[in-house]
Amino acid sequence: MKYGLDMSTADTYSDPRILADLAAEAEQAGWDGFFVWDAVFARPPDLPMADPWVALAAIAVQTRRIRIGAMVTPLARRRPWQVARETVSLDHLSNGRLIFGVGLGYQDLDFQAFGEEADPRIRGEKLDEGLTVLTRLWTGRRVTFQGKHYQVRNVKFLPRPFQTPRIPVWVAGYWPNHRPFRRAAQWDGVLPGKVNEEALAPEELREIVAYVRARRSRSGHFDVAVYGFTPPNPEKAAGIVQPWIEAGATWWREGLGDWRGNLKTVRARIRSGPPMR
Repeated sequence: MKYGLDMSTADTYSDPRILADLAAEAEQAGWDGFFVWDAVFARPPDLPMADPWVALAAIAVQTRRIRIGAMVTPLARRRPWQVARETVSLDHLSNGRLIFGVGLGYQDLDFQAFGEEADPRIRGEKLDEGLTVLTRLWTGRRVTFQGKHYQVRNVKFLPRPFQTPRIPVWVAGYWPNHRPFRRAAQWDGVLPGKVNEEALAPEELREIVAYVRARRSRSGHFDVAVYGFTPPNPEKAAGIVQPWIEAGATWWREGLGDWRGNLKTVRARIRSGPPMR
């Protein structure tokens, strides 16, 4: 089991310098990952927000060991070739520590406010095409692609990612919707949630893990990264996480932001370390 922080980029945490400092403290405290939001608007939408890619660049240069990434990037509102450049640059900057989390996006506002298509079906089509374009560009070979939403004509991107064979891809989905989990089975990990942002239960995670494993077409490690909250007390925290480990989770993502208290309180939670015995 690995333990990461899933960090807000809103309000108090809209300053990339604060995020980079917290990431450095997380690394010292024994956490395995430091992940940030990729959203245009917070809730409420007039709160300050940081750009995740600028923040991740600052985090990359302040840390040496922990995995980093945005959880999650709604690829349908991004140009996949731009994301290819950003992800490869971050992978090199971090010496191969980037994980690419991807999904449809958790709120329509990030699309609708700018006249972008918010229909989940269209976003799903663009996500699948975008992943195809992105991962082909990562190969460093010439790419030609003709899709419904994206076209690429004889393009070659260098350098290739620092990691081989490529940057790991984790796919988000809300259970019991099945399509996101069929998509996740094709990649390297899953970020499970529940429809209507209800709390997922360990029993439901068992169902998700079984569903995804049954649809895996290749062998190799597959990550299951759950999200939750634990107190600073290591024994109590470990007790909360244990049922998720037994259900098949390989990563615990500790949610942190202003709802967990002021900056001093959040920093204390980070310094108390991961929820492990």
